[in-house]
Amino acid sequence: MPADLIDNLPETLKSLRSRPLFTMRLDVRGPLNVGATPSEYRRVGLVTGGIFEGDRLSGEVLDGGNDWQTVRRDGAIALDVRLVLKTTSGALICMKYGGVRHGPPDVVERIEKGEVVDPTSYYFRINPLFETAAAEHDWINRIVAIGIGHRRADGPIYSIFEML
Repeated sequence: MPADLIDNLPETLKSLRSRPLFTMRLDVRGPLNVGATPSEYRRVGLVTGGIFEGDRLSGEVLDGGNDWQTVRRDGAIALDVRLVLKTTSGALICMKYGGVRHGPPDVVERIEKGEVVDPTSYYFRINPLFETAAAEHDWINRIVAIGIGHRRADGPIYSIFEML
């Protein structure tokens, strides 16, 4: 890329800015190993609940969410998650996200066994989008978020950030 193109960018286009949205812990059962389908190796994690806490949003993750995981040939796990969040005021927010988790084979093996490993030893990122009919949270319908994950034995913990 020509240096003059980069040099002439407005400052707002030279870096990302974010602010914390919430921290979320999911309780997950499974995974159900569907196995090697004609196109990929599939497994499904069942989300049985959880909590989320932040300055603008807090509440619980309702039972019934799921995580359709694709175990790729390169060893990475591709996530396809759907959840329903219930705020402390009773508002329902749909949350969906894709993501990727990968790392050195020995670290991934330890995670798969349910061991807690240092979150800096592997890559775990998600890209949540939200949908709600609740007027007090209408703003969340128009944001993009990024999450950093850490896998525990009973489910992941995410730090979710609103991209500004």
